[in-house]
Amino acid sequence: MHNLTAIMPTVTAAFLGSFVEVVEAFTIVLAVALTRSWRPALVGSALALALLVVLVLIFGPLFALIPLQVLQFMVGVLLILFGMRWLRKAILRASGFIALHDEDAAFAKETDILKRQAAEKRADYMAGMAAFKAVLLEGVEVVFIVIAVGTAHGMTAYAGMGALAAVLVVLIIGAMAHRPLSQVPENALKFAVGLMLTAFGVFWAGEGLGASWPGADLSLLGILAVLCAFAFAAVSMMRSAHSNLRAAQ
Repeated sequence: MHNLTAIMPTVTAAFLGSFVEVVEAFTIVLAVALTRSWRPALVGSALALALLVVLVLIFGPLFALIPLQVLQFMVGVLLILFGMRWLRKAILRASGFIALHDEDAAFAKETDILKRQAAEKRADYMAGMAAFKAVLLEGVEVVFIVIAVGTAHGMTAYAGMGALAAVLVVLIIGAMAHRPLSQVPENALKFAVGLMLTAFGVFWAGEGLGASWPGADLSLLGILAVLCAFAFAAVSMMRSAHSNLRAAQ
């Protein structure tokens, strides 16, 4: 039986990571629905979800065949790579080196593409494919997050509940707003998710190598605190460097 100290970080990481991915998929699906119709949007989304279920059913049982320590190390390394990718972009955005992600801009871009395709004979097919690709690509990342944060400690069900909660929250908010969720602090969420996934990665890679963490699962908080300190220091230094670059131009 898992304790609350182990469950809460898993559910939180799965929820936040999935929330960001679902918001991005929802933006594309909504653009398809409003530009063409709900039919290609829903058909494309449903096919993508069906393919994701098949992939999980095929590859999910394979994890049970891998020894626990090897699995923990593999998942830990993948989480570090995945989390650092998110964290790198979040730091660059926070420091001003790259533009903040804008759901309204993403929605406008996708809408413009769909409108230019409207005159083509297979416009509905191409719109459906846009929804399919968005849901599939973001869905694969959700599946990875759920498996990565849940498998190493046998908490896939809890991670799955966190991801499902994220999907439901986005769908409810989206149905009520009927517009891109541009008010969601997506960049801040990506920063938080990057930190959490990297912290999980360090923790599980260490366990896979046989490390004995002081305080067991509570050491996750210590790892997260160290990563936060480095990340915020990096933002501060890079923001200063960006300001100096702009002043010199």
